[in-house]
Amino acid sequence: MAYKRVLLKLSGEQLAGKFDSGIDAELGAWLAQQVAEVVKDGTQVVIMVGGGNYARGAQLAGHGIGRVTADNVGMLATMMNAIALADIFNAHEVSARALTNIKADQVADQFTHRRAISDLGKNHVVIVAGGIGRPYLTTDTAAVSLALELDCEVVLKATKVDGVYDKDPAKFPDAVKVEHMSFDEAVSNGAITVMDKAALGLAMEHGLSIVVFDALTEANITRVAAGEQIGTKIS
Repeated sequence: MAYKRVLLKLSGEQLAGKFDSGIDAELGAWLAQQVAEVVKDGTQVVIMVGGGNYARGAQLAGHGIGRVTADNVGMLATMMNAIALADIFNAHEVSARALTNIKADQVADQFTHRRAISDLGKNHVVIVAGGIGRPYLTTDTAAVSLALELDCEVVLKATKVDGVYDKDPAKFPDAVKVEHMSFDEAVSNGAITVMDKAALGLAMEHGLSIVVFDALTEANITRVAAGEQIGTKIS
């Protein structure tokens, strides 16, 4: 059965596509087509974007740059992704709205619960920037928090691999993909690094399922939003 409302978490690295940094507009156009199919099937879509293609707070901190400032730079990076992605979606006739959790009135509308729910009710794709609006929290944690706030039924965590493995598949050829994993295992197993532990803990506390999958394979976003077994489900 298809989900009624989903949160899709996209990293900045994925949005960079074929480039080392910045945003790949061709990939953005392809994502717009994929998400359009989901919306056409009757599922409302919220997208939380990361900012690692421009700046990553945890990496910037130090050498005179305070952690709070570094995280603020990271949140600004997510805003660049959100407004660009919304433009790309709208240019390809997929109605999208960029909302931000940090105040930047000249650039994007401020996120409010009412505005987001209203936009979703009009079948707009809602793209949210600024993480949670506070330092020391990743966009993964912000994605889970946002999914809970907007009554999303699942968090779809896009990754470069097709799910969670018992060890790093890039390093170990004998790594085995896990189709279903409990929150207890995901939180306690130090080898599981696909999502930070704060995000997993918050999802576990509220019983919000997470599906880790490869979003850059044709039709995977449509299939996972329809409830098909794609990737790894953490629940």
